[in-house]
Amino acid sequence: MLGLGSSGEAVRDLQRRLVALGFAIPTDESGRFGPGTEGAVRAFQDGRALRVDGICGRETWTALVESGFRLGDRMLYLRRPMLTGDDVIELQRGLNMLGFDAGKEDGIFGPNTSRALTEFQRNVGLGTDGILGTDTLDALFRLSAPRAGTLAEGSVAAVREREALRRGPHRIAGRRIFLAAVPGLDALADRVRRGVLEAGALAVLDASGNDDSSLAAAANRYEADLFLGLRPGDEPACRCSYYASGRFRSEAGFRVATAIATELAPVLGLEPLVCGRTHTALRETRMAAVLCEPVARDDVAATRRLVTSSADVARAIVRGMRRGVEEPADLD
Repeated sequence: MLGLGSSGEAVRDLQRRLVALGFAIPTDESGRFGPGTEGAVRAFQDGRALRVDGICGRETWTALVESGFRLGDRMLYLRRPMLTGDDVIELQRGLNMLGFDAGKEDGIFGPNTSRALTEFQRNVGLGTDGILGTDTLDALFRLSAPRAGTLAEGSVAAVREREALRRGPHRIAGRRIFLAAVPGLDALADRVRRGVLEAGALAVLDASGNDDSSLAAAANRYEADLFLGLRPGDEPACRCSYYASGRFRSEAGFRVATAIATELAPVLGLEPLVCGRTHTALRETRMAAVLCEPVARDDVAATRRLVTSSADVARAIVRGMRRGVEEPADLD
């Protein structure tokens, strides 16, 4: 983790990557993490829809490395661990625009992207090896680019998700819910778990405090229909986040996040804040996912209200989850 006061080759590497992306670093801060570097990190985090804290931790560093890849820089194919990067997002967007379902535009080259790429190759008469090499890339640019070297913008993945929401089913009963909570919010999360069980859903709670990538992997193994993470935030608002990147947003995540924030904010006496983010837990889950941050981590009074009114808070969260899933989708 790099922050104010850090120094050395790791900071120089960070600064080189920021400069390559167009962020200015004061010359007198070379190898030293000063206010100018912090400002550049904050600007980068804001542009990538990450937590804006000016600290280069694991999530920010990963995003920084991935942002250096452009489509055509390397061959892309399905492997373990999966390839990630902005070039994968470009590929997914291009395939989706052409009607080949690469799914969520998350920058992770997984099975959906591999299947979509193979189907694209089959349709254009190329060998179906699922590898984005020179010939496949040329065909992709030729068919989807309004100008040479640029893929068309937009996302039909979101359109497909909206259509799935219209079709339903519009009920929470029978759905699989994965709940994750940091230590200190586990009692609240357990109330939420019991609430969704009473509504007929299946639910598990992970209060291990594991990192977001581990939680996302656990939710994927559970084959959840919805992921809900509970943790304190960094601002005095009731913030609910869903996955969004570029022109793509998770429609199901957006609906649930909006409904939870609307139900929960009045209970806590805070302003509701709904926003698209690229946090690891939202990005790496294969289902609709919401991160709920009901209070700021350093707001003692709000945290006290949260604890003393945990029953009401849990009921509000469950109402929001049910509304987000069960109410008819107005998506026109």
